[in-house]
Amino acid sequence: MEPTINVSNSEDPQRARSRFSIQGLWLAAMLVLAIGVALVLSFALFRSLQNSTVVQVPSESAEREADASKTLQFSAKPAELPELRFVDRDGRSLTLRDFAGRPILLNLWATWCVPCRKEMASLDRLQAKFDPSRFLVLALSVDRGGVPTIERFYQQLGLKLLGVYVDQYGSALQDLRAPGLPITLLVNEQGQEIGRKIGPAEWDAPQIVSVLRERLRLLAEKAVPETQR
Repeated sequence: MEPTINVSNSEDPQRARSRFSIQGLWLAAMLVLAIGVALVLSFALFRSLQNSTVVQVPSESAEREADASKTLQFSAKPAELPELRFVDRDGRSLTLRDFAGRPILLNLWATWCVPCRKEMASLDRLQAKFDPSRFLVLALSVDRGGVPTIERFYQQLGLKLLGVYVDQYGSALQDLRAPGLPITLLVNEQGQEIGRKIGPAEWDAPQIVSVLRERLRLLAEKAVPETQR
């Protein structure tokens, strides 16, 4: 008896080759389609970048302003200041009004304040860059020891250009709503506050000096020693 072949569980080789050929064509078509879509998207992105708005690179002045803003926070508009009373090294009673007509960098400090001590030399160097009759760095001490304490400190640090001013009335911190020391105010020619910095800074840093010149329209001039004013 001859064996029988079960054709239901086998596949004609020609039909199998035809089926695999169709699958290959299908995969190739899908690959071509994917490549086409990728090319279209790439071209669209390229055209989008070509037509996009050019971003302006910040100017050198704007960069300096940004750097200085980390130190001085400028006010949206000038703010009136209370009458601030203090004395100079000769014991003369003064207020900020006595310095009207020129911008002032008013710095409140004390010899016992470590951050204050560190920034005093930079304040002295800042004054060296400007004529004090046109821009004054006014370092106002709140030390209770008075003028002798400040003079000794100036001698120790070799400070030559800063004047000696003392808050002998003990009201400066409260009058200026200062949360602590050091605190620095930028005051315009009319005696109004236009900027403020809480904490120490390197006041003669190039970016700060540049912004002060631009904001206050100052020219660099050789400073006159405080003893010769």
